[in-house]
Amino acid sequence: MSEKNDSKSQIVNRKAADDLKALGYTQELSRNRGLFHILFTFGLSAPFSTSLVGGGPATIIWGYVVISLVVLCLAISLGEISSRSPTSAGPYYWAHQLAPPKYKILMSWVTGWISLTGNWTIALSVNFGVALFIVAAAGIYHPDWEVVPYQVLLIFWAVTLFTMSVCMFGNTYLPMIDTICAWWTGASIFIILIALSAKAGQGRHSAGFALGHYDGTLSGWPEGFSFFIGLLPPAYTYAAIGMIASMAEEVEEPELQVPRAMVYSVVVALVSGLVFLLPIMFTLPDIPTLLAVPSGQPVPLMFELIMGSPGGGFGLFFLLIGIAVFCAISISTAASRATWAFARDNAIPGSKYWARVHKGLDVPVNALLLSTIIQMLLGLIYLGSTAGFNAFSGVGTICLGVSYVLPVGISLWQGRREISTARYYWGTFGAVANIVAIAWVLFFIVLFCMPAALPVRTNTMNYASVVFTGFMVLSAGWYIIHGRKHYTGPPNTVAIGSNEGKLSQEGAAAA
Repeated sequence: MSEKNDSKSQIVNRKAADDLKALGYTQELSRNRGLFHILFTFGLSAPFSTSLVGGGPATIIWGYVVISLVVLCLAISLGEISSRSPTSAGPYYWAHQLAPPKYKILMSWVTGWISLTGNWTIALSVNFGVALFIVAAAGIYHPDWEVVPYQVLLIFWAVTLFTMSVCMFGNTYLPMIDTICAWWTGASIFIILIALSAKAGQGRHSAGFALGHYDGTLSGWPEGFSFFIGLLPPAYTYAAIGMIASMAEEVEEPELQVPRAMVYSVVVALVSGLVFLLPIMFTLPDIPTLLAVPSGQPVPLMFELIMGSPGGGFGLFFLLIGIAVFCAISISTAASRATWAFARDNAIPGSKYWARVHKGLDVPVNALLLSTIIQMLLGLIYLGSTAGFNAFSGVGTICLGVSYVLPVGISLWQGRREISTARYYWGTFGAVANIVAIAWVLFFIVLFCMPAALPVRTNTMNYASVVFTGFMVLSAGWYIIHGRKHYTGPPNTVAIGSNEGKLSQEGAAAA
């Protein structure tokens, strides 16, 4: 039986390698991952304070449901296109294939740099979020500890180097780590559900409060608009949904497993997220007390108050730190693959160096190092301006969102003809999903450029639009210096399932 399964796996992988070759690339990485290994882990607790400011329980619960359904449309839209062209190149490859011939190179360059910026900055924000979690956890036992920026930076660097080391030296074990992550996440949510429901140290709320209490006065914005401010955390939570495509060249049967992973990740996150959030809403301590915490991380104090002791609070928060670390490893892996893919197409300074794959480790080590170094260098901004640094989470979400909707928009503009033969094609509903996804991304671009609270102060100013513009200026400058003469875009090929060509039909039949 085992030999039969191995034979089938070999056939499937051979077909995937042949399909990748038809897309213009050579198989360089091992296909050792399945659907279960590329389901992304999402963290809900990192930006929790913004949801409290943006209305409280009603915003947290119903905002999360609304955003999950909207992001599901985005996942379906990306899934259709990734099924047509399953490569780690992702959005910029799709934009190149779908755009009119006259604009192919320009669209792939623009999409690629926006996507790469998003990958780097979202990985930065997740690693930094782990660092802030560690600081907040220490604050449970040392509430008088006044953290200074350089201490946070050093912790962030340590976290970033740790995730890099796991991605570099543990690549063979990453599928196992992904499995452990799934069990850890499920067990953590169950433990938190039981613990909070049993202790309820600050009392229990009615269903009316947990599901319907809304206070829009805390943000300083008009009460109705505060609800939209409260949507920022779940929007950030799902920002990396399209980064799953970066793992396409390491997955068996990627034309189905990658789009399924995108869609299933949202469904799993919706269910698990509600199981996590509902017991919190029913046992939620006083909101102003949580928002007054000096670290800006209300979750440790929230757990401590509900559990009635620092030990109980730390125990539950430790579970979330574990989830955050797993998430950081996944995001860092995907960001390195996106870096490697763009370098492979000669779009990054020193591309030949960054595009190398270490044969012994089976990892694009140089691309991983580049992604890590950029994150660590950008971390230095935290020493000068915490507000400027905090903009990276918004920039990451904006950049990834824009890189997603560019190929989706091109496909929709052309009547979705190019994806009609994809194996993961949703027909008429896919077109509806495209429209919803585009509208949502355009809306959240505006939201992520706005301050979360009024009045605006130096330390609460949102610099996301400034940082985004800065990255785009650098990209434009490199295009003028190098791209316009040397960048030819991804390979000009037909897609999997295209009516213009047949890919690996013999292998598909055998599988």
